[in-house]
Amino acid sequence: MQSALEDTTARTLDIEDVTVRYGAAVAVDGVSLSIEPGEVVALLGPSGCGKTTLLRVVAGFVRQVSGRVRVDGTPIDHLPANQRNVGIVFQNYALFPHMTVAENVAYGLRARGARGPEVAATVNRFLETVQLGGFRDRLPRQLSGGQQQRVALARALAVEPSILLLDEPFAALDRNLRLDMQIEVKRLQRALGLTTILVTHDQDEAMSVADRIAVMNKGKVEQFDSPVAIYDKPQTLFVNGFIGSSNLLGGKIDTIENGIATVALDAGAVLRLPAPSGVGAASAVLLSVRPEQLTLSSIAGPERWRIEPGLSLPLGGQLIHEARTTDGTTLKIAEPRLAAPKGLSRIYCGLSPDARPSLFPRST
Repeated sequence: MQSALEDTTARTLDIEDVTVRYGAAVAVDGVSLSIEPGEVVALLGPSGCGKTTLLRVVAGFVRQVSGRVRVDGTPIDHLPANQRNVGIVFQNYALFPHMTVAENVAYGLRARGARGPEVAATVNRFLETVQLGGFRDRLPRQLSGGQQQRVALARALAVEPSILLLDEPFAALDRNLRLDMQIEVKRLQRALGLTTILVTHDQDEAMSVADRIAVMNKGKVEQFDSPVAIYDKPQTLFVNGFIGSSNLLGGKIDTIENGIATVALDAGAVLRLPAPSGVGAASAVLLSVRPEQLTLSSIAGPERWRIEPGLSLPLGGQLIHEARTTDGTTLKIAEPRLAAPKGLSRIYCGLSPDARPSLFPRST
């Protein structure tokens, strides 16, 4: 058996128009994703959006009512879970409590019929890969949460899977350990060249680990893009509100000329911004802008609006200001804490020079 450490042939994974129903309820609604070889894709969304169900379709634990799953172009839907060559790490790790670390890692190999020195060599190799070579004879209860997760990862990797599936693998870890394990999993995934799906509800985790993110809502994918594009150019109001923190300011488009909209904000400023599709002059819109893309000033101007300053809270290296506009909208404004001027004399707000605001049609 060739080691996955020596096998750099990553697989493509195509999910084609997959739908899953539980009775009358639609859990996954016509989802299509094309995942490149060696890519990490995060399925991100709130509880009940269908992300874990979709992962279980790929694993073979849930049967879809329509659609296909292909690995390197070959359908795998007809195969049972134990024949799909898919490795999976669960949120609770699912280690066998009565088995040692080495026995847990060997379980998948033995289930596939491997025996003798071949199993021992593979177990040793992957325990060293996850830096647990000295823990092979311990039981799961004798390990920390991070060590248990490494055992679960080694067990998933030992069968040399074509696809690696991670189902909320960091949820049970404390913040510092969670970051360490995110880095470790990313390192191993890169070293092994594994095509990987990560299910998470933690947007920071998805933004840091994934190459692309599929943001899911009510069984559908609302946007499938790079973390930077998801953050800077959200395509829907749901994605805009779910990813990061954002301010929403009401306004109306006065004119559109050469793709540029002149927007009169309810807060009092007039801005020129790229026009969104599907809107025309006199359309009501919402301007979305991130807290770090707003600036405060003591000087009035046509592209600034007046605010009433509120509380200011230190958050790590940032200072978060709360403010209210003249039309009653609450804003959050972030700036570097050490560079922030003292006092509350800055009573005007505007967009920073590098701001990437988004405009969305507003329902009336």
